[in-house]
Order: sequence, then structure tokens, then C-alpha cells
Amino acid sequence: IAVTKTVPAERVCEALAAGAERIGENRVQELLSKLPALGGVEAHLIGQLQSNKARMVVGKAACIHSVDRLSLAQELERCAAKQGVTQDILLEVNIGKDPAKGGVMPELLGELIAGVLALPHLRLCGLMTVPPICPPEEARGYFAGLRELRNGMQAQFPAADFSELSMGMSADYPEAVMEGATMVRVGSAITAS
Repeated sequence: IAVTKTVPAERVCEALAAGAERIGENRVQELLSKLPALGGVEAHLIGQLQSNKARMVVGKAACIHSVDRLSLAQELERCAAKQGVTQDILLEVNIGKDPAKGGVMPELLGELIAGVLALPHLRLCGLMTVPPICPPEEARGYFAGLRELRNGMQAQFPAADFSELSMGMSADYPEAVMEGATMVRVGSAITAS
């Protein structure tokens, strides 16, 4: 996923012309302001989402990566039901238990999954994480931890879809891919080019 925060829509169009197929935005307003110029691109919301902005993004983002609490999921459900759509989501896990990062704590993930699976207008597609700031080789351990947690949740909730693992950014995406990432969020490595 090409992370396009702070990148003007014209430059994003250049990336799309060069082969980028998905974009990721951190802020709802920035996502919404760029979408009209991007011709139906698959756009993901990868940043934190406040419940009061849920109505703005439901049905517009192909996937919301940062669902980390049941109250947010319930608000997304309410908005999706009102629009008559099903919204794809990922559950953000604070795999490093870093107070500076968002995400549900690993030990509370099962409870969140159970709540989300009861919401018919949300489609759980997998998990997302951002590890603590550390060298890439250390980040790999966090990515392995998310993969193992996903495997445990899949055994606990066999009917749920955990096919997506969104993990890894410009500095550590190779390590994330080695641990099973299906989505990596690359921004600075692209914009620096």
C-alpha cells in the first residue's frame, strides 16, 4: 500500500500511473479530499480513527486498518447499516504493548473479535500492527508475534477471516514479509525516490 499522507493528489496520480494499485491515508479528511482526483483507486484508512469520523469514511475506504475497540466497531456498524454497505476492517493490535502506539492489547483481542463478529455490516479481514520504534531485525520478532497471535485467533474463531496481516513500513517491510505480511505500508521509501 502506497502511503500518501501529505503527498499532493497530482503526485499520487503519478504513482498510480507507475503501477501503485492501493493507497493508504492516515487522516480521514486527507483521504476524502484526494479521492475525487484519484479515479476509483483502492484507498485504505491506515491511521487512527475517532468514532465521530466513522460516518465520513464508511463506504469510502476499501478497508479501515485501525479498529482497536468495540465502541468504534459499533459506530462503524451503525454507519454501514445506515448506508446499506459492508465495511472491510482490520483489527489493530498493540503487539509491543507500547503506550505510544494504538491498538488493542493482545490479551484482549479475543474479546474484541467476538464483539466484531456479531456486527453484520463489518467484514473482519485480519489484523494490523505497528511495532515500537526499533531496528528492523528487532521488529521482525513483533511481526512474528502478530502472526502467531493470528494463528491462535484463527483456531479460536475458525469461521472468521484472518487472511490479511497488515504490518511493516518503509524501514522494516522485508522483515514483515518474511513473517507473513500480506499488506505493507510503504511511504517514505516511495516519496524519497
